Amino acid sequence: MTPRLRLGVLAGLVTLVLDQASKLWLLYVFDLPNRGTVKVTPFFDLYLAWNIGISFGWLQNDSPLAQYGLMAVKVVAVVLLAIWMARSETRLATTALGMIIGGAIGNGIDRLAYGAVVDFALFHIEIGGTVYNWYIFNLADVAIVAGVAALLYDSFFGGPAAKAP
Repeated sequence: MTPRLRLGVLAGLVTLVLDQASKLWLLYVFDLPNRGTVKVTPFFDLYLAWNIGISFGWLQNDSPLAQYGLMAVKVVAVVLLAIWMARSETRLATTALGMIIGGAIGNGIDRLAYGAVVDFALFHIEIGGTVYNWYIFNLADVAIVAGVAALLYDSFFGGPAAKAP
């Protein structure tokens, strides 16, 4: 394994561990399910949501067939991303792909363990008496978005990158 690939694998493992640790702590130590909404700042709350769909709550369906279908898509995506990561020629792209893979696996573990992804971070703002909420998300989602942003940056400003499979 090359040092660059080790960096990507490490990024994936760190992402996965931090994601799962935060969810387990919030569910079973902090007991977020019984606490309800916890205000952290005027614009950020901890709020438990079970996402049975995909990104941004799309395709909400809790049937076992739909859950298996989402898991199958996720497995294929992780395998393709891992191939891309192994072929990547820059440290940034390799790290970014590792973060995306770690986040995808973290959310996949949730889906297997709970039948839904555990989301808990809610940003919001009040303007003129109306509250505007952002999507509820978790650390795996943050890693996936950061990984995609890093891939975009690398594709525009980095060196030559391996083509996606």
